[in-house]
Amino acid sequence: MKRLSHFLTLVAVFAVGACASTSVSGPTHAVLAPSDIALLDSVQHRTFDFFWERSDARTGLTPDRWPTPSFSSIAAVGFALTAYPVGAERGWITREQAAERTLTTLKFFWESPQGPGVSGTIGHKGFFYHFLDMTSGTRFATVELSTIDTSLLLGGVLFCQSYYDRPTPSEVAIRAYADSLYRRVEWTWIQPNKPFVNHRWRPEDAYSTNDWKGYDESMILYVLALGSPTFPIGASAWEAYTRTYPWASFYGYEHVNFEPLFGHQYSHIWIDFRGIRDNYMRGRGMDYFENSRRATLSQRAYALDNPRKYRDYGANIWGITASDGPLDSTLTIDGRAVKFHTYWARGVGAPEVRDDGTIAPTAAASSMPFAPEVVMPAIRAMRERYGDRLYQRYGFLDAFNPTLRAQVPVRHGRVDTSLGWFDTDYLGIDQGPILTMIENYRTALVWRYMRRNPYIINGLRRAGFAGGWLDTALQ
Repeated sequence: MKRLSHFLTLVAVFAVGACASTSVSGPTHAVLAPSDIALLDSVQHRTFDFFWERSDARTGLTPDRWPTPSFSSIAAVGFALTAYPVGAERGWITREQAAERTLTTLKFFWESPQGPGVSGTIGHKGFFYHFLDMTSGTRFATVELSTIDTSLLLGGVLFCQSYYDRPTPSEVAIRAYADSLYRRVEWTWIQPNKPFVNHRWRPEDAYSTNDWKGYDESMILYVLALGSPTFPIGASAWEAYTRTYPWASFYGYEHVNFEPLFGHQYSHIWIDFRGIRDNYMRGRGMDYFENSRRATLSQRAYALDNPRKYRDYGANIWGITASDGPLDSTLTIDGRAVKFHTYWARGVGAPEVRDDGTIAPTAAASSMPFAPEVVMPAIRAMRERYGDRLYQRYGFLDAFNPTLRAQVPVRHGRVDTSLGWFDTDYLGIDQGPILTMIENYRTALVWRYMRRNPYIINGLRRAGFAGGWLDTALQ
């Protein structure tokens, strides 16, 4: 993804003494008060219920959003598969219930038709279409065969392969289906410009003009493609990928930049990057976990500085990532023209700032493992300041904009003239990271199981990673 190349020469605002940490083993965890633990319990339980109650029990398909009617997102299914063991471990459902839903989902994805046709299939060459019809389970409209969304689905699939390790018939079947789904993906087929992996394929016009380059959420894609026992891409792909990284300083934090925070979170849901380094990070004297920490803290510093003077931005109200928004229009707010957007890849970093005053709770909450000392206060502040306008049945709604308080027509959501615009939808791809990254912070559940997955281990080693837990991992 190309970004505009203007640098912001702004003075850093440091409000937390630990912000300058360069530790490769992660920050010092904040000491959580009982009330904070209770709040995390509530956030996780409600967010889990989104996946448990909204996914179709017949197919395992998870809607892209709710309550607005929508298609299924295969990435959201990957997050759902990761959520079910969290629910089982926390006692919200039984392990048997989790296994049953998981097996249903994997069977559906394995048995649904694949092929090059323009309709009537779920995917092709082992990849899956980005969006699926919630009723038929086949390609929605003319969407693309998505390499990154297939990878996020496979993150959940392989986690299930490692988690369900008992000799019961259902758990044996889960492991077999997970293995088959992963082995079927023909990574080498979708490399028109080797060594890179292409963004997508469509029967109407074949490959995209874009490959996965630059730092973003595709780290897990390359690890999976490198680790494949059936269609592995060349080992040179990782080094080529890292050569496209945009290293820069933003608000005093030097790191590999990617503006929306989701790019610093998604791969970390399934891969424990603490203490392991590739050649690129060895040269920087840190690891990717520390990189995500710096990205998180730079966003908070940006909110403290608040150069565009948006309402409510500050130490505990921050977090910008791809999310819903109120409308596509320019309005005059506080004497200034503000161009608002609906769904948009919002983000802030040295290459570019895309900010219209919209905050997504997932941006901060999903960074819990990286910087708990600033994330926990943000979770609490958003819950307490905005109450049930923002926090409802399935936890935090997708986004809110405190700057937009005028009663104007909005595309969706609603405006509170005293507090701002609030979304009325939940998005599966934003709910998933909240639940799983808080769990990784609290128990390292996903990380612990994925550290023993042979495909993840092989992919990391072929990418040149070493150190930490990877040096003692068995295959």
